[in-house]
Amino acid sequence: MERKLTAKLTKNEIYEKDFKSSMRGYNQDEVDQFLDEIIKDYEAFETYIQQLEEEVEKLKKQPAPAEPRTQAKPQPAPGNTNYDILRRLSNLEKHVFGSKLYD
Repeated sequence: MERKLTAKLTKNEIYEKDFKSSMRGYNQDEVDQFLDEIIKDYEAFETYIQQLEEEVEKLKKQPAPAEPRTQAKPQPAPGNTNYDILRRLSNLEKHVFGSKLYD
């Protein structure tokens, strides 16, 4: 649905447009032709905006893409928790120093 839209008129061309005056003011045909070009541009932009809004609504209704799974925290190997380390340290102290520590 990709479609390039290019306007015939720029904002500067519209702003700087100078109409020739005739006996009763501006040349009515020239003004009408210019306004017809402006109307065509606005109609083209309205159509394009409507298409984009429809596309946005369509995309909003689609399910969101699946998020990448986060890796679970690695679980410590059995015997490597703080409690296990402290228990081993305590057993080592008992073995090295005997019951002297706990008397």
